[in-house]
Amino acid sequence: PDVQFLASVLPPDTDPAFFQHLRALDCSGVTVRALPEGSLAFPSVPLLQVSGPLLVVQLLETPLLCLVSYASLIATNAARLRLIAGPEKRLLELGLRRAQGPDGGLTASTYSYLGGFDGSSNMLAGQLRGVPVAGTLAHSFITSFSGTEVPPDPMLAPAAGHGPRVDLAARVETWLERVCGHLGLGVREPHRGERAAFVAYALAFPRAFQGLLDTYSVQRSGLPNFLAVALALEELGYQAVGVRLDSGDLLQQAQETRGVFRTVAAQFRVPWLESIPIAVSNNIDEQELARLSQKGSEVDVIGIGTSVVTCPRQPSLGCVYKLVSVGGQPRMKLTEDPEKQTLPGSKAAFRLLGSDGALLFDVLQLAEEPPPQAGQELRVWPRGTQESCTVRPVHVEPLLRLWVQQGQLCEPLPSLAESRAFAQQSLSRLSPAHRRLEQPALYQVALSEKLRALVDRLSAEVPSESPLLGAA
Repeated sequence: PDVQFLASVLPPDTDPAFFQHLRALDCSGVTVRALPEGSLAFPSVPLLQVSGPLLVVQLLETPLLCLVSYASLIATNAARLRLIAGPEKRLLELGLRRAQGPDGGLTASTYSYLGGFDGSSNMLAGQLRGVPVAGTLAHSFITSFSGTEVPPDPMLAPAAGHGPRVDLAARVETWLERVCGHLGLGVREPHRGERAAFVAYALAFPRAFQGLLDTYSVQRSGLPNFLAVALALEELGYQAVGVRLDSGDLLQQAQETRGVFRTVAAQFRVPWLESIPIAVSNNIDEQELARLSQKGSEVDVIGIGTSVVTCPRQPSLGCVYKLVSVGGQPRMKLTEDPEKQTLPGSKAAFRLLGSDGALLFDVLQLAEEPPPQAGQELRVWPRGTQESCTVRPVHVEPLLRLWVQQGQLCEPLPSLAESRAFAQQSLSRLSPAHRRLEQPALYQVALSEKLRALVDRLSAEVPSESPLLGAA
């Protein structure tokens, strides 16, 4: 069917032998080297090296770029957000409704986890890729209750599994009076429908009860209703698992909510309530994330949607796929834009490290060159400079590994959890200057002498433009 469709859109006089040739193509001659997933990747260092029959590897250009570019962008953006949040805050990806379609949504959920998020609300990412899933109840669930509903079975057994069942709804009303008295509220102020929704949720998930507090009013409704249900559950041996704030000044709301939890915990002698997790969401960008992550914010969990899945600072990643060698002969794209020039020849890449494990350089060299050796002096040419420098690495790490040879997978692919752990370990090796979020220090990628000489030779072979002579 694929070849038939292609034939329908190409000129009608296209040689039929071409379509027969296409039907015979496969990837049995393709070899792929790549950085391990989760690696630090710097400009000019190949993410992938693909070799094989020219027509086949040309056909692979678009699907490979589609698969690699957005995933790498999401992982990088997530890592940046994790750096802003610091290691203590729990970050959840909540962006499926804002993602670029279902495929983009699955990719975003998967690679935000690789980049440092703790989980996602995308259940499919959990099912297919093993991403930890988490979420809270929705405003629509709460507003669907009017407060006149009668639970079909309001009775709840104690957590220990023995003892009489208790009418949870009735116990909540008793606790509401006590909570409102402590908070200085009238018992009619908290919204009845919201309370009914909380009771219904608690009956369904007594071990995972949580509250969304801002549907009507955090202080005058959401908090007292949540506390009444949480304290009624506590009598039966259950502990609520958290609350979420989704509007207003999230930092202030979290601090005020934590203050209420502390006084109520002391008043009713429920110590665990003092430290119950507070989650926040509501179109959180980098600036708001930094504010919510400051010391004393009282925020434990931060849900981010649009700012992680759409990457507003850089909506696309400029990955390119270029021909560098044909039949063993190097090829180089020369262009009027120096940044778009390619590096010729099949290459190897190495990471050079100092005695303290600090990253010194990434070095690109021709594949036939002997690899750099630890303890030996090496002359390299940092990209973007006209001067060489010498370096004596204490450790040398090869970057590109063989994953597919002649169409066959060479070793098992790492799990997503393994790639995530590798990404976090890789990021930890960057110096603070390189991890700086604004104006970070430039990490150097350098060329070997032979690769630099090849670039110069191929550049010199291009004829310079001659002036035109006009005639009258």
